Amino acid sequence: MISAVDAHACGEPGRVIVGGVLDVPGASMFEKMKYLETRADDLRKLMLREPRGYPASNCNLILPSTNPEAAVGFVIMEQTEYPPMSGTNTICVVTVLLETGMIPIRERIMKLKLDTPAGLVEVEAEIENNKVKRVTFQNVPAFAAHLDANVEVPNLGTIKVDVAYGGMFYVIADAAPLGFHLTPDEARDIVRVGEMIKAAACEQLPVVHPENSAIAGITIAQLSAPADHPRSDRKNTVIVSTGKLDWSRPSSWTGALDRSPCGTGTCAKMAALHAKGQLPLHQDFVHEGILGTTFTGRLIAKTHVGSYAAVVPTISGRAWITGIAQYVLDSDDPFPSGYKVGDIWGSAE
Repeated sequence: MISAVDAHACGEPGRVIVGGVLDVPGASMFEKMKYLETRADDLRKLMLREPRGYPASNCNLILPSTNPEAAVGFVIMEQTEYPPMSGTNTICVVTVLLETGMIPIRERIMKLKLDTPAGLVEVEAEIENNKVKRVTFQNVPAFAAHLDANVEVPNLGTIKVDVAYGGMFYVIADAAPLGFHLTPDEARDIVRVGEMIKAAACEQLPVVHPENSAIAGITIAQLSAPADHPRSDRKNTVIVSTGKLDWSRPSSWTGALDRSPCGTGTCAKMAALHAKGQLPLHQDFVHEGILGTTFTGRLIAKTHVGSYAAVVPTISGRAWITGIAQYVLDSDDPFPSGYKVGDIWGSAE
């Protein structure tokens, strides 16, 4: 039996496993993540595939911290990867930890540290009537790896992109030259185009994190556009893969849009803007998602990650709990690792 609390951060679902998995082998949260990825991946499949999940689902596993400074640790699980860091999932995790009482609320501003595969993350939560009204976290350093690089994409031609790290490596392209305004009705076409750009960029623009060679390659795509609302600075949508892209099968170009403004994607976009001289330190950057919800980012310091000039970003947003459940796996269930059907997943597994 697995106990979980479901939540969403500005529209993006983030399930949080709070019981049923006591611990995972590994001396660090990154090692625990790799253990799950290589030796215990059935947990991710069970929770994210049908019948318990769906393509836009994310899941987080709360674990004892490996860092004495951190209150708890957690590992993020998505449809095709274990990202070292995620903004929406962090916001969901903090909200669940505090609103369920796993970490007692003692002050109006709760400060805590979380142990993530990407490193130690500092969090500040604003509390009102025992509800988490706003979560702000200091993310790991973000940096631009490629700026205004040309990528040759079959069927699309030459696309100008940035590649930046905000907790995972993003390829970022402008939406307008591709014919998009980033509205929900464009979602299916955005996914197809975003997946194609990501696959081409991954082949043509190799990247490796200079401090952790296991974090390598572009794994996610972002399209960027002018904001719809006066309070926002930019609008974006992020395409999360739900399977492997096969150039010979257009039906395999499938994924799901991040329903939120995307925390790590906002950090990557801010790092690229700063590298171009378009976003200074200590200035709010309001990033709008495809549903019109917003995260507020801010660059608070300069630093270096290996040979890269980097920035230290913060992200602020909010999450809401949507459900509490006990998930079970019957001993004769024919789908112990869940399943995918090609109508919404692009492939069947």
